[in-house]
Amino acid sequence: MTPGPRPKNGRRARPGAVASAAGGVVALAFVIAATACSAPGHKPSSPYHHTTAGFRNPEGSPERQWSWRRLPWILGRLVASSLDIEPPPNHVVPASEALAALYAMKDRDTLTWIGHNTVLLRIGGTTVLTDPWFTDYASPIRPIGPRRYVPPGIAIEALPPIDVVVISHGHYDHLDLPTIASLPGRERTTAVVPLGLGRYFAERGYARVVELDWFEDTMAAGLKITALPVVHWSKRSVFKTNDTLWAGFAIERAGGLRIYFGGDAEYGPIYGEITDQYGGFDVGLLSIGAFLPRFVMNGAHCVPRACIGIATDLDVHTLVGIHWGTVPLGSDGPLEAATRFREGARGARIADDRVWLLKIGETRELRKRPKHAEGRQTGG
Repeated sequence: MTPGPRPKNGRRARPGAVASAAGGVVALAFVIAATACSAPGHKPSSPYHHTTAGFRNPEGSPERQWSWRRLPWILGRLVASSLDIEPPPNHVVPASEALAALYAMKDRDTLTWIGHNTVLLRIGGTTVLTDPWFTDYASPIRPIGPRRYVPPGIAIEALPPIDVVVISHGHYDHLDLPTIASLPGRERTTAVVPLGLGRYFAERGYARVVELDWFEDTMAAGLKITALPVVHWSKRSVFKTNDTLWAGFAIERAGGLRIYFGGDAEYGPIYGEITDQYGGFDVGLLSIGAFLPRFVMNGAHCVPRACIGIATDLDVHTLVGIHWGTVPLGSDGPLEAATRFREGARGARIADDRVWLLKIGETRELRKRPKHAEGRQTGG
């Protein structure tokens, strides 16, 4: 699963990959354009986000609009995904060091960034894995599509036993079927997923599968996990869009840490609306990358400054930037999201020690927010 050797200049095309995929992308673009022209209506006697064909974002959210301007960009991304990219210096913890640090802190509450949106959490002795992706390609047609340029920070076979897997939505870089079929110990693992995604885990032998609608919760291995609204979308096939739900999650242990896992998200008024009930998180895992170009990513991924706004609205104390520096999904480079996230936090007068931009494979100890910063923290 580890990418092969790269040339020193870090950019090597895979012969034939672009040409073989271009025709399919053009055809797909026509299908997407045709299906994007009509929006399904509200499903009677259901919450606003339920439609006759699936789901939609909270009322007042920015909308994604199909534009033919996207087609040249999509074709250009084929070229980008056919190139090897050299990781930034000091971006990755050497594998042996990463594993040693993970197990050296095995009795503490910790966070380990595996890469992209994959985070290993240990909370009060319970191990949680978010959006596990350990293969090379985020694509249904491999070896075509976005390819990671940094291997997972901890190899899948070296993971500790996983108690809970949490999935934010069904895009291929978040719900990777080869990965979830390969995770060891599935017969003892609970999968917590948004509506419509449970079958992928039931078919692969997970001990317990829980589908949640927004504002629903479940107990899993001693943790209370609540699905919360986020502004995003879902798609895994050509002909269906938004047929499965997307979500962020509150992950908490009574009397212990409260963690927000936001999945992929655009900024919108919904985060402020849920603050009084669900705000006050000790730690927030925030997707900050793949935000450019805006005519493609608007309504799906927030610019880093707006990601800070999500954290502020939700009263998050420690902000952890993820979903960057792993795979070329947008036009922003490997480090642009991290740089702009740090700048945005400073502009919002958030101290540097509250903003975590980890190396891939890095483990840090998690702590509750200081008493003087408890603010609107609720729940437990």
